[in-house]
Amino acid sequence: MSFLAKNLILSFETSCDETSVAVIENGDTILSNIVATQIKSHQRFGGVVPEVASRHHIEQITSCINDALTQAKVTYSDLSAVAVTYGPGLVGALLIGVTAAKAVAWAHHLPLIPVNHLAGHIYAARLVEPIEFPAMALVVSGGHTELVYMPKENRFEIIGETRDDAAGEAYDKIGRVLGINYPAGKQVDEMAHKGHDTFHFPRAMDQDDNFDFSFSGLKSAFINTVHHADQIHETLNKDDLAASFQQAVIDVLADKTKRALQDYPVKQLILGGGVAANKGLRNRLEKELQAFPKTSLELVPLSLCGDNAAMIGAAGEMLYRHRVFTNATLNADPSLEFEWIKEPATN
Repeated sequence: MSFLAKNLILSFETSCDETSVAVIENGDTILSNIVATQIKSHQRFGGVVPEVASRHHIEQITSCINDALTQAKVTYSDLSAVAVTYGPGLVGALLIGVTAAKAVAWAHHLPLIPVNHLAGHIYAARLVEPIEFPAMALVVSGGHTELVYMPKENRFEIIGETRDDAAGEAYDKIGRVLGINYPAGKQVDEMAHKGHDTFHFPRAMDQDDNFDFSFSGLKSAFINTVHHADQIHETLNKDDLAASFQQAVIDVLADKTKRALQDYPVKQLILGGGVAANKGLRNRLEKELQAFPKTSLELVPLSLCGDNAAMIGAAGEMLYRHRVFTNATLNADPSLEFEWIKEPATN
């Protein structure tokens, strides 16, 4: 199998409620990144309904492929490989992307690259600047909150993770209490900048001797505060509630990350995932990184923080160079971790 000087990866992302197909050149240049969102379909339910998400992926996937190729001005014969998210995520949603990617790879005799969704969120940083190793990534999304240490390319070590609710999941749950439609993160962030931390919600595990997170207690404290106020007919300031909740989240994320950087000196800290678009978190990390002059902060662009196929192409191109391929037996793995990572193959 020959490796082209210009690697063009057709990538698929269908792990949740975004149908996305992209064409990425050499792992760092976006030729196209088509994203068909399903937010309006799920808003009436207050969150993602797996069966609804799967049906939308089926309806959108073919047109997304055609649009991605057209926008990139390439044909199947120009492609080097096909990359696809196969986990973690919603099993039914993942299966649509995996099936489509396998069909394209088989029909056009292209290598098939299995990509971990979380690796995609991390390698989205490649689409802005080259990643310098060793590196650290703080991945914060609706389903994941993890600190990942990367001593070198294609090697991952999860040093901290959430033990219950992920940060983004907690945002959506308290958003419903505030009367905010799904997804709530952006509006809660906007409200937080108008309010003040007057409720002083708990910072769970902030002082524990580890890098793990917990947001379930914070969520419960928030809901209990609001429910108690309703029972005694007290009106609470929603902006202050949002600010107090967000400050608690950011304090824990920033404190744990700062301690991790002290124990794991790295050249670069990457912030990725849906919640990485949070202005409060971005501002706080920029402030904290002033104490680490040898570590640069890489903020994934807002347009690439959510689920998208461009990030899968960025991670996929890296795996392509390391000859990490799979075959038609590839299946969705909704609980996938980083166990699939292996040493690069020797030539």
